[in-house]
Amino acid sequence: MKYSRLKELYQQVVAKELKERYRFKNIFQVPKLSKIVVNVGLSEAKDNIKVLDVASTELAAITGQKPSVCRSRKSISNFKIREGMPIGIKVTLRDIVMYEFLDRLINVAIPRIRDFRGVNTTGFDGNGNFNFGITEQYIFPEVDVEKSDKTRGMNITVVTTSLMNEHAITLLELLGMPFKKKSK
Repeated sequence: MKYSRLKELYQQVVAKELKERYRFKNIFQVPKLSKIVVNVGLSEAKDNIKVLDVASTELAAITGQKPSVCRSRKSISNFKIREGMPIGIKVTLRDIVMYEFLDRLINVAIPRIRDFRGVNTTGFDGNGNFNFGITEQYIFPEVDVEKSDKTRGMNITVVTTSLMNEHAITLLELLGMPFKKKSK
């Protein structure tokens, strides 16, 4: 079975460090990554359905997996949305594909963000899950700028088995996530 570089790092270094630091009695108490969900909202898809194809191709190139289309559940007249219209796409990544995506995100994409000072830690939800947004998809080298029609942002959710934010922050820091330094 093929392992990614980040998964090997987790198994050989990060899990042992977390077990020692928080004095977990059992290896199964050590927090680990469960899944990563990448969402792209496409409000302009209600007017132009071709946007859905372009965005799906880009997200598939970024994540390595075909996205599923999210449709509206009910009609909202103020937004000119009818029930069943496509309003977004999402991808749920697990296991090796998840570690490969996180590795590329941390080591390739995030350093390409202009004036980057670190990822803010306010995106944690209290249960060890981390949400953050990216404003443009061009930070990923897989996206062809000439074929893309416009910049789109995306929401990335990193779901962990941790029950506390502190444990999840340490897990992601040890995996290499560049969090914003706290000012003293």
